[in-house]
Amino acid sequence: MRLTLDAIAVLDAIDRMGSFATAAEELHRVPSALTYTVQKLEQDLGVVLFDRSGHRARLTEAGRELLQEGRHLLRAAGELEQRVKRVATGWEAELRLVVSDLIPIDRLFPLLTAFYQQQSGTRLRLMTEVYGGCWDALVSGRADLAVGAPGEGPPGGGYATRVMGDVSFVFVVAPDHPLAQAREPLRNSEIIQYRSVTAADSSRSLPPRTSGLISGQDVLTVPDSHAKRMAHERGLGVGYLPRHLAQAAIAAGRLVTREVAESKPDIQLVLAWRTQHAARALRWFLRELQDPRVISGLLE
Repeated sequence: MRLTLDAIAVLDAIDRMGSFATAAEELHRVPSALTYTVQKLEQDLGVVLFDRSGHRARLTEAGRELLQEGRHLLRAAGELEQRVKRVATGWEAELRLVVSDLIPIDRLFPLLTAFYQQQSGTRLRLMTEVYGGCWDALVSGRADLAVGAPGEGPPGGGYATRVMGDVSFVFVVAPDHPLAQAREPLRNSEIIQYRSVTAADSSRSLPPRTSGLISGQDVLTVPDSHAKRMAHERGLGVGYLPRHLAQAAIAAGRLVTREVAESKPDIQLVLAWRTQHAARALRWFLRELQDPRVISGLLE
């Protein structure tokens, strides 16, 4: 390869320091070594990189383009060196977290802020999944840590779990929906007359899960619990929402709760992580997610 990182670093130093001499001092070399590097690069590429007609060498248009793009390579190489060093000390290059749609993802941001203060250099990748999609992401290897995976995991092992807490549900309708004025408790024979709203399970390979539906009922399927709440508010259907996700809309009068004869049971949410993955970033999150205050901030 004719273009080397060392040659780009020389161009960068000359441009920043303003002269070959001062750039040589920064790089702990003699000026003649920098002159040779630049001349060799110009010869190899067949272009003129510096205009030497004045008292001070200035980058030509070609030289400026090379340096502008080359600086991206210098930064990438520097970041790669740091990641390699961090991996050697036990920090992952990347940690992939999947978050249940039952947990508003912004509630996880304070924890991310605290993690970045560790300056580990580990890149975080967040994704949101619905119902069994959390388990699917974990067991398929798309995620290292699942936050709020619902219910029991699939058979086969390869992961460990820890209980986070339970999520309770409320049956909600829009204020102008016919069921808002019906006598309580609502029975399935009444509810089935109206469309239900459900969030689609995002599993790719595991059997999809459903919850709170009555056989034979018309169903509107939406992407996640956030869209489900908005559909309920617009009167597009009825159904259950996690209490903590519905509270604001209920308080504002955009939704009303109704007592039902056959209520939906609570769902247990867990942390789940791949047991073969035990580096420092994962251990940090598992430790922080032991704090009851952190958990309550996610689930309440």
